[in-house]
Amino acid sequence: MVAGGRGAGTLAWLRFNRLRAAPLADTRPIFGFHAVTARLRQRPESVHALYLQSGRDDGRSRDIAARAKAAGVALHVADAARLTSLCGPGPHQGVVAIVDNALPHVTLDDVLDDPVEAPFLLILDGVTDPHNLGACLRSADAFGAQAVIVPKDRAVGVTATVMKTASGAADTVPVIAVTNLARTMRELKEREVWLVGADAGGESLVTADLRGPMAWVLGAEGPGLRRLTRESCDRIVGIPLSGTVESLNVSVAAGICLYATRAARLRA
Repeated sequence: MVAGGRGAGTLAWLRFNRLRAAPLADTRPIFGFHAVTARLRQRPESVHALYLQSGRDDGRSRDIAARAKAAGVALHVADAARLTSLCGPGPHQGVVAIVDNALPHVTLDDVLDDPVEAPFLLILDGVTDPHNLGACLRSADAFGAQAVIVPKDRAVGVTATVMKTASGAADTVPVIAVTNLARTMRELKEREVWLVGADAGGESLVTADLRGPMAWVLGAEGPGLRRLTRESCDRIVGIPLSGTVESLNVSVAAGICLYATRAARLRA
């Protein structure tokens, strides 16, 4: 039910309305202004309800309420405790949306058959931290990677925390979960996509040739690339470090590698 007041400069037209039934089984919450705004912009038909924290009358709240109203999304005002009960203890920023649980189904063939640009992918092997996956999605969106490939097992999926950290990129960059990562890497090779592993001991990122169809392959922070994954790569490229640290967070490393590839493509 959409509240029907007319206050242009405030959220007074939103009436308090608690959800009387639990969210449907095929829905899930997403939270944070960037993630919810991106969903309303990209896929408004997938949003079932929007909850705003009572007492907010700032520009971001008014904007997101206007977007929801224009899309015909049910609007509710709720206290902070209610928002926390909907999305868990994460920092919801005062906004929670109930959305379709399923993301649009995108296959590897869909990505590889893109006629606009040669394949540019990111493969993450064993990344279990949702903040790292979300940050990797932000970098993938920023530098034009067409998809992020992750294994179905022993890796994090696209959770509400991932979507919030990704700041909308989870709705623009497909995450393709595969059953067998080694087999998927072989299929990419058969499609003439170069697999470049990011790991110490390889050639320098500064001098590496990053043109052409390619997929960066990164492992989780700490363990790095698993042996089989590393052996499946065509090349190993390392980021030269000048300080005392021996490695970088996987999301930081992904951002550097993706930027270097985008820069190489622009120069070419």
